[in-house]
Amino acid sequence: MADLPRMDVTARTPRLRERFQRAGCEALLVTGLVNVRYLTGFSGSAGLLLVLPDELVLVTDGRYRDQAAEQLADARVEGRVEVSPTAAGQRDLLSAAAASVNRLGLEAAWVTWAQQRSFAAEWFPDAELVPTEGLVEDLRRTKDEGEVARVAAAAHMADEALAKVLPMLAGRPTEADVALALEVEMRRQGASGPSFDTIVAAGPNGAKPHHRAGLRRIGPGEPVVIDFGARVDGYCSDMTRTVCVGEPADDVARRMREVVAESQQAGVDAVRPGATASAVDGTCRAVIAAAGWGDAFVHGTGHGVGLQIHEEPRVSSTSAATLTPGDVVTVEPGVYLPGHGGVRIEDTLVVTADGARRLTNAPKDFQI
Repeated sequence: MADLPRMDVTARTPRLRERFQRAGCEALLVTGLVNVRYLTGFSGSAGLLLVLPDELVLVTDGRYRDQAAEQLADARVEGRVEVSPTAAGQRDLLSAAAASVNRLGLEAAWVTWAQQRSFAAEWFPDAELVPTEGLVEDLRRTKDEGEVARVAAAAHMADEALAKVLPMLAGRPTEADVALALEVEMRRQGASGPSFDTIVAAGPNGAKPHHRAGLRRIGPGEPVVIDFGARVDGYCSDMTRTVCVGEPADDVARRMREVVAESQQAGVDAVRPGATASAVDGTCRAVIAAAGWGDAFVHGTGHGVGLQIHEEPRVSSTSAATLTPGDVVTVEPGVYLPGHGGVRIEDTLVVTADGARRLTNAPKDFQI
């Protein structure tokens, strides 16, 4: 996008090649489409990327002949685009391109058992196939200025959409009405679409962290969990706010909101370079446990955000990650009481050299 800083896509493949020796391969077949996009800028729904020691070969079908060439050129990536309408033709193109490769890496997380068998027997019969893990994903974890700008732009669009949509809650819309309105408004702001299925969970439905927005009408005095995000140039945002139309119906809802807000702020304050992801999770969890609701916080505190809505680093009790500048993570503690409802508050932050910067900035007022 013209008004956003350029991303340094051309620097990504050299960094990837530096990882080949440790992974035990000479080249890598990239089958995860999100990883293909990261390395080339190509956003089509069909494509295989062969990363050779001195060349990139992108194989796709005729639907994407022009798009692939244009997107590689826009990203300033030097690569050869090959097109075939059939799987057999694509196989032959890649087999020929990889003819001199003795040890070919495959992305273990993106290759099915059936694909591996076909690659071994038909596509690359003369090469030793080497399973690899996280070669591209580890590179994707640290965002450059252009990537952070895209997440921030998506977050701003979500902020603006929420401000436009919140007043409609007073009219007792359904959860689905609110979800649709948010998605339409994000597109009006310039987003390519939502970054995931919008969650709107009213009243007792709020006790389900990933409730699907349905036909339940939003009533006065009940908490409504709204979890949504926009997508800009492939990059996602993620934010949750919990609101209540009028006075909360009971003291439990009010207390849940107070505890989760305290927990979330403590977690946001804990995000900084050198902090462990597990420590951020522990900070949030301790506040909720002290209020007697430790068992009602049923998920991890957060996750990385980028070309995927969930990526590294995970912010959980079992995470081994240490936060570094360029990490983009969420902090989203919650309390969920079956039969009663739930409260979750979430922000997306980027880790900076001396702390963290919040990218989601919508107000957190409970009562509207």
